[in-house]
Amino acid sequence: MKISRGLEENGIVIGNTYDKYGSRNLIVRKIMNGFSKALSELVTKACPSTIHEVGCGEGFWVLEWFRQGKAVRGTDFSSQVIELARLNAIEQGISPEVFQPRNIYDLNAPQDSADLIVCCEVLEHLHSPEEALRILQSIINQFLIISVPREPVWRALNLARGKYIGRLGNTPGHIQHWTRDGFVHLVSKYFEVIETKNPLPWTMLLCRPRP
Repeated sequence: MKISRGLEENGIVIGNTYDKYGSRNLIVRKIMNGFSKALSELVTKACPSTIHEVGCGEGFWVLEWFRQGKAVRGTDFSSQVIELARLNAIEQGISPEVFQPRNIYDLNAPQDSADLIVCCEVLEHLHSPEEALRILQSIINQFLIISVPREPVWRALNLARGKYIGRLGNTPGHIQHWTRDGFVHLVSKYFEVIETKNPLPWTMLLCRPRP
């Protein structure tokens, strides 16, 4: 699978710096298995007919859900990472048109709504996360799955593996930081949180529109 490997667009790190899903490192595999299990369980609970992943990166999950027979689409602000996602789709015999370059702040209900909106590892990169949550409110039909790195665990794990020492463990591009409770409190302002999962080192929420 083609990965961005640290590319930047408009000064923002895009996609994944390495192939975390294909890593042979046992610790990385264990961590990603935890993330995948949590996300898959929440998708199963949502039982959507249509899925729109906002901030899809190189398209790993969109392509996985397509193979499961879901009607899917993926968007990302980065035209470079969308090109990689399209190449990954073509390699798997899937139409590249499932991926489109779209900024989260430009999404709208007629064009971008779906039964399930997935927005994982996006908000920590945004200058206006609450505006992004308001946009997500406008395009959700039934459910939202959203995740961010759980602080201070995320930074502590980076420091433990000797990464980003000069940044005190902060991953490049992360400009927002939330504890689990802090993130639940933020999202609860806009959605009803119906389930919280904590795959190390993330906070992942299943939400639905407030009645």
